[in-house]
Amino acid sequence: MPLYMMLCTDKPGALELRKATREAHLAYVAETGCVVQAGPLLDEAGEMAGSLIVLDLPDMEAAKAWGAQDPYALAGLFESVRLQEWKKVIG
Repeated sequence: MPLYMMLCTDKPGALELRKATREAHLAYVAETGCVVQAGPLLDEAGEMAGSLIVLDLPDMEAAKAWGAQDPYALAGLFESVRLQEWKKVIG
């Protein structure tokens, strides 16, 4: 299956919303089983300010659907989301 990269930027001042929704987000990641790699983006202060997620799904529509149901997205955490097919070359 192809891989898809989601690059998500949090809305300014949304750290508390991220923290409040983190447990549900991590449960969703575990339950769906399609996340290859993921982790938070950090701001200059070292605080979580976004997400980088690599998904292993059959097509772009499935990746969009996964992203739309992520508890972070449902909570309105993100200011922007970039979703693009990604090809693993190293690692």
